[in-house]
Amino acid sequence: MTRVAFQLQVDPALLDEYIARHTPVWPEMLAEIAASGRRNYSLFLGDGGRLFGYYETDDDAAAQAYLAEVFNLHDQLAASAGEHRESDPS
Repeated sequence: MTRVAFQLQVDPALLDEYIARHTPVWPEMLAEIAASGRRNYSLFLGDGGRLFGYYETDDDAAAQAYLAEVFNLHDQLAASAGEHRESDPS
């Protein structure tokens, strides 16, 4: 098992938007993280937008590849649906 910790900085100007988009975390996102093999995934948001994350995994490269494929496919489907949607005539 590998333990992975990371940190990043959320742009303070976008902090309210970040919180609104991630509260609560989408159940589908949590399910895909678990399906990837990542366990005990936790995020902690500190003052000023400092984000600290932690998870455990047996194969982080495989987990990352799985998540990249799943979420790239999701983005492609969403973009495709948008391209084929009729615009609102009003």
